[in-house]
Amino acid sequence: MTKAGLFLTFEGIDGSGKSTQARKLADQLRAQGHEVILTREPGGSPGAEEIRSLVLEGDPDRWSAETEILLFTAARRDHLERTIEPALAAGQVVICDRFADSTRMYQGLSRGDLRGLVDQLHSLMIKREPDLTLLIDMDPDTGLSRAKGRQGAEERFEDFGPDLQKKMRAGFLALAHEFSDRFRIVDGNRDMDSVAQDVTEIVQAALR
Repeated sequence: MTKAGLFLTFEGIDGSGKSTQARKLADQLRAQGHEVILTREPGGSPGAEEIRSLVLEGDPDRWSAETEILLFTAARRDHLERTIEPALAAGQVVICDRFADSTRMYQGLSRGDLRGLVDQLHSLMIKREPDLTLLIDMDPDTGLSRAKGRQGAEERFEDFGPDLQKKMRAGFLALAHEFSDRFRIVDGNRDMDSVAQDVTEIVQAALR
């Protein structure tokens, strides 16, 4: 592994299984002797975790899309400063469950065309992309059924309904085409171990 570290992100619609795959990958890489930071967005630092509860809980119409973009960007900046960049500087592998691509989709597309605003703020305040992004592609109806089955408090985006999930899936696939140099698409409509095997092969190639 290089001293610069490796920054990996998992993306996908709600219920795609990306969080499970991120955990499985972290466990496997640690078993192989890599130093790994497993983190998530929104969140990943104390300040960002406080913002997480603001944006993921409550009524779907709690915030305007513009306000959400500012909240997510603030959380990401704190996460980057306090968790991601120090770990990469130490040569560690950072595995993040969601990053800027989720904001490009959920806030950039969900309630109007705000992608330009998302990208402007990203260029101004974040200024970096992952080294590798794994998109766990999942049938939207299956994903939403899984996500709602969790019955947790953080279901604000699931509560927007199936139309949003279908729009997000199409958007993520388009994003994978736009950033084809770093995106790898993994079929999530299979058993967990088959998905994990594909993920492992992709990441091992990147580490080599």
